[in-house]
Amino acid sequence: MSAFPPNFLWGAATAAYQVEGAYNEDGKGPSIWDIFSHQPGTTYQGTNGDVAVDHYHHVKEDVQLMAEMGLQSYRFSISWPRLLPNGRGEINEAGIQFYSDLIDDLLAHNIEPMITLYHWDLPQALQDEGGWEARSTAEAFEEYARLCYARFGSRVKKWATFNETIVFIGHGYITGNHPPSVRNPARAIQACHHVFVAHALAIKAFRGMGINGEIGFVNVLQPHSPLTNSPEDKTASDLADAIHTHWFYDPVLKGHYPAELLAQSQALWGVPRFAPGDDELLRKNRCDFIGLNYYRRETVSAQPPVEKVSGEQGVEGLFYFVRNPQSTYTEWGWEIWPQGLTDGIMMIKERYGDIPIYITENGLGAVDPIVDGEIVDDPRIDFLRMHIDALEKAIALGADVRGYYPWSFIDLLSWLNGYKKQYGFVYVDHKKNLARQRKKSFFWYQDVIASRGENR
Repeated sequence: MSAFPPNFLWGAATAAYQVEGAYNEDGKGPSIWDIFSHQPGTTYQGTNGDVAVDHYHHVKEDVQLMAEMGLQSYRFSISWPRLLPNGRGEINEAGIQFYSDLIDDLLAHNIEPMITLYHWDLPQALQDEGGWEARSTAEAFEEYARLCYARFGSRVKKWATFNETIVFIGHGYITGNHPPSVRNPARAIQACHHVFVAHALAIKAFRGMGINGEIGFVNVLQPHSPLTNSPEDKTASDLADAIHTHWFYDPVLKGHYPAELLAQSQALWGVPRFAPGDDELLRKNRCDFIGLNYYRRETVSAQPPVEKVSGEQGVEGLFYFVRNPQSTYTEWGWEIWPQGLTDGIMMIKERYGDIPIYITENGLGAVDPIVDGEIVDDPRIDFLRMHIDALEKAIALGADVRGYYPWSFIDLLSWLNGYKKQYGFVYVDHKKNLARQRKKSFFWYQDVIASRGENR
């Protein structure tokens, strides 16, 4: 007997910059990614989102594929500069029409839209004014959110403000791998604070406008495990939880920062600086739900690894992410650890209570084999099956999980890596006019949905 409740939503997800293309069509303004990805050396082989998989022009076909697969919900993001080319002020009605038509088409096929307002594509005009380091960007975000609520709020019931703040702030302001290519922890912390302010302003507007729906925030779920049972490794793992998890979850679910970490940050760097009223704004405007993006856990050591590991590196001198010799890894060095999804969900439940949860991303990046013209992505099927098992276990343990949105519906552009690896249920042939083709996983997930999780 399945533990999935009758109203559980089986969906899939994408993001605007990674699928839409049409980067300068129909009045859209430039985003920071449009500018950044055109600079030499920033992305793999100069790949960019100018065309991506051209969802902008294939939208009817793509929704038809979603309907054929049986999707009950589709999580997508709105391109802020497609609606407001300058980030505020003048409205681009052609952009409004694109998303309005998409929403209508989804609803006509009984697919519930879930909108993410910000999936990293800040209008370049706002970056030119300081980006997330400027408090005015948070105020512009509120204006943008209000526009979306006004135009789409009567038809859309599920909203998320931001996607993965730890990634776009961490890579934007610490590693410098993403725009605006800054390497300064103090600036990162202040920019992050303005994101939390923007989130709270958007939630306040949502409730003030009486939108009939729910609004949340999407975070990376990346549980940490000590490499050994040594006190040093356990302390390092706890610190990784505090910095990489609690700092990003507490403000949106508890309404305040972790007290000890906040005091340390302000003593060391003098940030985040609070404007008058920030405390109350965060406290009074907390999430209705939390979206969790789970791909892997991180194994933590107090000692640096002998060899460099893929992905995040921890915080030098405090804790390090290391390869677990007992585990299986993808060819990109990401650990495959389904139990981490169960553990992570229960960790969220323990710290934040019975907050409703959506698994807003979960998936496998791989080079999919093509056999006799068919895309036989068995490793993806195995990966998703194991994680659905882990998700069902968390529900059986009492977690309020309401939906599952694998990443991704369609093969899409990776931010820095182009098309080196695939994530989708639908293959895109870049040599044949971006023709769509259903993968083996497409038909597998179709059966999972039709059986409400029983057949997997």
